[in-house]
Amino acid sequence: MTTSRSSQLPFRTPVSAHHREPVLDVVVPVFNEEKDLEPSVRRLHAHLSETFPYPFRITVADNASTDGTPRIAAQLAAELPELEWLRLAEKGRGRALHAAWSGSPAPVLAYVDVDLSTDLTALLPLVAPLISGHSDLAIGTRLAHGSQVVRGPKREAISRCYNALLRSTLAVGFSDAQCGFKAVRRDVAERLLPLVKDTGWFFDTEMLVLAERAGLRIHEIPVDWVDDPDSRVDLLSTALADLRGIARIGRQLARGTLPTAGLRRATGDARAAGLPGQLLRFAAVGAVSSVGYVLLYIALRPATGGQPANALALLLCALVNTAANRRLTFGLRGRVGALRHQAQGLLVFTVGLALTSGALALLHRTTPTPARSTEVGVLVTANLAATLVRFLLFRAWVFRTGRRHATEATTA
Repeated sequence: MTTSRSSQLPFRTPVSAHHREPVLDVVVPVFNEEKDLEPSVRRLHAHLSETFPYPFRITVADNASTDGTPRIAAQLAAELPELEWLRLAEKGRGRALHAAWSGSPAPVLAYVDVDLSTDLTALLPLVAPLISGHSDLAIGTRLAHGSQVVRGPKREAISRCYNALLRSTLAVGFSDAQCGFKAVRRDVAERLLPLVKDTGWFFDTEMLVLAERAGLRIHEIPVDWVDDPDSRVDLLSTALADLRGIARIGRQLARGTLPTAGLRRATGDARAAGLPGQLLRFAAVGAVSSVGYVLLYIALRPATGGQPANALALLLCALVNTAANRRLTFGLRGRVGALRHQAQGLLVFTVGLALTSGALALLHRTTPTPARSTEVGVLVTANLAATLVRFLLFRAWVFRTGRRHATEATTA
C-alpha cells in the first residue's frame, strides 16, 4: 500500500457499479482456530455468494498459528477461488489486519471475527455506506438501540465499562470499540494504518480514535451478536494492554501530538477555500446571527439595561456564529481545534463588543433618551461593521485555512 503525498484525503466517491475486481475484501484474522476456521469460512463464503451484489474476496490472515490452522487455510484457498491466505510469523490481531488490509486492492476493506458471533445479515448494511461514498469507516455496535445481544453478565459488564472508560477519558463519540465487525475505505486505510501503532486488541480503538479526531465519518449499525463460549481471548492481559493504549493516546491528545493532519477529507475545505464562496456563506450565517442578536437584545433590554443586554446577546450569538462559520464557511469538521477556535472566536467577539458598545455609548452621549428604533438601528449598523471585522479576523487568524493545512501537510 502506497501512502498518498497529498495533504488531504480526496472527495469520497461511490465505487463503480461495474467493478470487475473485488469491491470488498473481508479479512478473517485467526490464531489457532483449526476447529472453527473451515465451517466459518464456508458459511461466510456462502453468504457473500448469495447476497453480496459485487465481486468479493475473503482473506484468512493467520498470525503465527501453531496448530492445523495453516493447513486448513491453504486447503480452503486451493478450493475457493475467492479466498486468499496470508501467513504471518508474529502474533497480533492488529498486525494481521494491518498486513491484510495494506496488501489488498479492494476499495472497501472489512474484517469479521472467525467465530462469526455477529449475524452476517449486517455485513451488507455495514459496507453499503462505504461503497456509496457516504462514510469513511463503519462499525457494528452491540450497545445501540435495536441490537440483539446474547452473552454472559461478565463480558457484558466488561464491554460496557471499557466503552464508558473511552468516553470519559478520550471523549470518543462511537459506542462500541471492540465489536469484531468493522470496515474502512481503502483510501482512508492508506493514510490511517501507518499511524496505528498497536498490533494487538487495542488496534481497533486506536484506529477509531484517530479517524474520529480527524473528522472522518464513522457509520454505526446495530448488530445481532451471540457470545462465543469458546473464546480464547485472555481478558486480563487484554484489559491491561487496552489501559496502556488508552494512557498512550491520552498523552498524545494532551500534548497535541496525535497524528491526524493527513487524514482530513477535502469535503468542506475545498468548497470553502475560495473567497467568494466564503463571503456568501459568512453573509448567510451573519444574517441569521444578526436577527438572533436583535431578538435577544430586545428580550433582554427591559431586565438588564442597554449595555448588559448588548453584551449578553453578542456573546451568545458569537458562540453560535463561530461554530457555524467553522463548519459551513471554512469547512472544518471534527473536534480537533474546536476549543481553540472558540477561544479565538471569543477574542474576536471582544472587538465586536467594543464596536457596538462604543456606538451605543456615543448615541447615548449625543441623545440621552433615544427612541428604541434609533437605538436598535445604531446597534445593527455597528454590528454589521463588527461582522466585517469578524470575517477578516476569522479568515486571516482563527481558521487560517491555507497556511494551517500547509503546515499540517509538512508535519505529516
